[in-house]
Amino acid sequence: KMAKAEHELGIRATYYFRIVKISNAPDIIKQIVALGHELGYHYEDYSACNGEMDNAIRQFEENLDYFRSYYPVKTVCMHGSSMSDHDNRLLWKENSLKDFGLIGEPYLSVDYDKVFYMTDTGRCWDGSKYNVRDYVKSTHNLFFHRTDEIILALGKGTFPEQVILQSHTLWTDNSIQWYRLAFREWLRNSFKVMALRVPGMKKLLYRLIKIYSK
Repeated sequence: KMAKAEHELGIRATYYFRIVKISNAPDIIKQIVALGHELGYHYEDYSACNGEMDNAIRQFEENLDYFRSYYPVKTVCMHGSSMSDHDNRLLWKENSLKDFGLIGEPYLSVDYDKVFYMTDTGRCWDGSKYNVRDYVKSTHNLFFHRTDEIILALGKGTFPEQVILQSHTLWTDNSIQWYRLAFREWLRNSFKVMALRVPGMKKLLYRLIKIYSK
């Protein structure tokens, strides 16, 4: 629905898909591409391979080729994998985006002193206390909590001209689904706080997430 709404407004967005079953939906991917949007790979190979670089880069290439069967992917974006000890961006410590015909990775290729970064990960615009890796260093001194605050800033002309918006799969116009997503994100945020504070909890939760994602 979001892709259709953007298409009707003349907006071309990039949709990043994970390879896992709960995200990898071929029919939806085809529909989004047909609407004129770009497709990207939301990679998590380094954490999925427990930090084993050779296996991770091999798996990354295979998964990238898969998504390129739908669209000529030019950008990729790391999945936070907040419960894993491995940061997926470390995949590029020994490898180059150019080697795979890629032109950018939002968490590595953008100057966020020039471009304002926003994400609704954690189901709020100022959820940095819940974001383990989904954040950037920036000199922008802007903070928003509610969506109507963003709308107000846009109306006043005080919103930055260049913005990267990392939007999650949390938008719906179905009231039942809205409450279900609200509860799910509250639960996830609680788990993230526990993982940061309770020894051993992070590994346990990561194992449960991997089982759920299959």
